[in-house]
Amino acid sequence: MKTVLIGAGVLIGIFVIFQIYLIIITNPSESYNLVKSKETFEIRYYPLITTAVISSSTKSYKDLGSIGFSKLANYISGANKENVHIAMNAPIYMDIGESTSTMSFIMPTKYTKEDIPTPNDTNIVIKVTAGEHVAAIRFAGFASDEKIRQKIKIFKNILQKQGYSYYGNFRFLSYNRPYQLFNRRNEIIVSVGSWN
Repeated sequence: MKTVLIGAGVLIGIFVIFQIYLIIITNPSESYNLVKSKETFEIRYYPLITTAVISSSTKSYKDLGSIGFSKLANYISGANKENVHIAMNAPIYMDIGESTSTMSFIMPTKYTKEDIPTPNDTNIVIKVTAGEHVAAIRFAGFASDEKIRQKIKIFKNILQKQGYSYYGNFRFLSYNRPYQLFNRRNEIIVSVGSWN
């Protein structure tokens, strides 16, 4: 019995150390300029970025994650014409559109559309996104479809009450590995036309 308790204690210790490691070690994050900080959200400016994008007809964030993540992860792990490993940056973008949904990985700033490794998977498209001003709201924990939709609804109400005009789809941003249990960061962003 004593051996079992010691073994369980060691496993719990390893688990706790691993979770702390995940909190400390993070992927490089996309840079942005903070334009204005409000009580419940921020206005940010994101400069031009290069992304690897996979499209789907799904209307579920969970399904989009299942479909897109492995394909994009394979691409940055060397499944490209140049057999090059590409560093992963956070966050991962998910956009549920009327007819098409997309998942995007942000490419390191050293790459342009012209010199980025060519994906072996022809369903992966390299895109350059123009700079934009966005409103962003942050929330913690695991993000289910229901939770994301609830946060979008709350965010719409906040923006409307404060007189902010927004356009385009609300996008979900995920910053953490799926197996990280603590200190999780999620965001919802939407393009804004004015931020006064």
